[in-house]
Amino acid sequence: MGKLNEVKEHLNHLVVGREKEIDFMLIALIQQGHVLLESVPGSGKTWMAKAFAGSFSGMFRRLQFTPDVLPSDVTGIRFFNPKNQEFELRPGAVMANILLADEINRATPRTQSSLLESMEEKQATIDGETLQLPQPFMVIATQNPVESQQGTFPLPAAQLDRFLFRLEIGYPDYDEEMSIIRNFRDNVSHKKEIMSIASVDDVAAWSKSASEVSVHEDIEKYILNLVRATREHPSIELGLSSRAALALVHAAQGKAYLDGRDFVTPDDVKYILEPVAVHRLLLTVEGMLVQDPETLLKEISSSVASPVEAY
Repeated sequence: MGKLNEVKEHLNHLVVGREKEIDFMLIALIQQGHVLLESVPGSGKTWMAKAFAGSFSGMFRRLQFTPDVLPSDVTGIRFFNPKNQEFELRPGAVMANILLADEINRATPRTQSSLLESMEEKQATIDGETLQLPQPFMVIATQNPVESQQGTFPLPAAQLDRFLFRLEIGYPDYDEEMSIIRNFRDNVSHKKEIMSIASVDDVAAWSKSASEVSVHEDIEKYILNLVRATREHPSIELGLSSRAALALVHAAQGKAYLDGRDFVTPDDVKYILEPVAVHRLLLTVEGMLVQDPETLLKEISSSVASPVEAY
């Protein structure tokens, strides 16, 4: 835990005012999950992802998604080398420990879907040959709000469901924004400040420990009641799936481990509920006119009784 706290402190020094988001990204890394960062342009999404990846010694790759990016750019391709008259494998961007898929909603659906197998199965198939990805493997995708752009391709529900968290990054408050101005006004690159603190082996050890965090039966029932409540709500057309229920369990375990506990509490579940669930809900037409997913989740969370002494 000592090195994990070092990583947190380092990231909070590099990225101003994003303590909560950094915690969620660390939980995702520990639990082998993926993160979707959404915010307006210029809010520091890419910098946060690069600083996060740079804090670990694993391989980091960035792929700028545009309409002309092909699936082979993501997964890889076999090409004919005229020098030796043989076909050679050229791995794609997914052959990394952390992949930054920048502005993912600018790529075509065909290219977006090429990430599906890698995100879910931790493997890539290239011309019929299946290759295992490095471990750990994490996708950090960024996108600007779809409604503010033209020429974008919204991520389908099947791909959104692959992300453990969706984090909406708002504007910083006054003091945080003043710190950003003062720290970055000299136009000097802050890349040199990023230090590799933890190794791939450290992440594997954290993952193993987090998987051993105890989840009481009453906590499991509480999570299932939350999931089923989303399916029964009249304003929600598509509620949380079984995969979402597992995501809630894993994220709550990660939150408990990050806090130095070996058991999950109801507060852990409430803390991670919105970023796990908000992108997995599909509202009815009537529901979209009067409420947003965040408000509905708060309403459901308030209506479902949480266990008092489940641990």
